[in-house]
Amino acid sequence: MGKPPKTLCLTLKAEPESVPRARRALNDFAAAAGADRGQLDAVRLASSEAMTNAVVHAYHDRAGDVYVTAALVSNELWILVADDGCGLKPRADRPGLGLGLGLISQVVDDMAVVARARGGTEVRMRFDLGDGGFTRRRAAPAGEATRNGRSNHRPRRRSVV
Repeated sequence: MGKPPKTLCLTLKAEPESVPRARRALNDFAAAAGADRGQLDAVRLASSEAMTNAVVHAYHDRAGDVYVTAALVSNELWILVADDGCGLKPRADRPGLGLGLGLISQVVDDMAVVARARGGTEVRMRFDLGDGGFTRRRAAPAGEATRNGRSNHRPRRRSVV
């Protein structure tokens, strides 16, 4: 089997049909990197939530694009979901409970939500990788070492800028 690609770049319309397309592409990218079933679930959940936020909240009543990038860098999988929309602002006129970013934070190793210089929002998600695959092979009770020997009781860094 060959080496997985180092990057994935997609530009999708900010419409509901784009969410499963991005999710499938990111799942395939992560699987090629050696992700196990649990980590693939995390990638699918996090990417779906980030994409859905962009589709629902970014463009109000106009058309727009969502940019999805995935990259393997120094044994880490980075997934970026960006838009050129109105930015991260509360919107009482939009559906949802506002739980998407919280869900993402529960399944990634690190995340940041940043305002883009030319407008819009970017959600940056990082998943730690090990030798040839993801290191968090299974959920272990707090403080118990995972298969890679690290405790799963470690702080996760998250920021909103």
